[in-house]
Order: sequence, then structure tokens, then C-alpha cells
Amino acid sequence: MKLSKSEEKLMELIWSYQPLFMKELMEVHPAPKPAPSTVATLLKRMQLKGYVGYKLFGNSRQYHALVDKPDYFSGQVKTIIKDFFSDSPLLFASFFTKKADLTTKELEELKNLVETEIERRKK
Repeated sequence: MKLSKSEEKLMELIWSYQPLFMKELMEVHPAPKPAPSTVATLLKRMQLKGYVGYKLFGNSRQYHALVDKPDYFSGQVKTIIKDFFSDSPLLFASFFTKKADLTTKELEELKNLVETEIERRKK
């Protein structure tokens, strides 16, 4: 299940600072800061979706991620490829290299990454 943009913003903070209490989450949230009740609602939805967990310390909850950042974004990329590129990573890569305004240096780095991955898979 996908996170909303607001939930993703909170997730970014949780990934960066975890574990953290609601008070700490509010402190590190950039301006404009949402109302604590809004953050509490978002955290509850994120818990129901399986992205955030917590430990109870008295009446306070210390939040932590249940999903690693690379795993979340890998899933998002797979969804984009499925939904917009007919489930073809090759079409996605073609679109990305032509439309992402990459510099020649960045394209060379991408080429090196691909060549390295090809060699790794041959072994």
C-alpha cells in the first residue's frame, strides 16, 4: 500500500532520526509544522499500512520504521514501471536516459553501473 505525500514526508523524518517520540518528530519537522493531531492521524494510518511501529514508554510512543527506505522506494519504482511502462524496465530505462536531462558524465556513470551489474550477474 502506497503512502500519501504527507505520510512520505513523515517517513523521511522517521528514517532519518529513528527511533523518536512524537515531541522529537515535531521538533525535526520543517516549517510549516503540521498540528500534532494531524501528525498523530498520519502516524496511525502509517501503522495500519504496516510502515511504522512503536514501543510504549508509559503514555509515550517511540516510533520506528518497519520498512527500510530502499525497500519502499524499490517498490515505488516497480509500481511506476508496471503502471506507466507496460511492466518493462527497458522502456523505463530508455525513457529515463532520454528525458531525465542527464549530463554526459552522469550517463557515463550510469553506463558504468550497468556494466558492473552485468559482470556481477555473469559470475
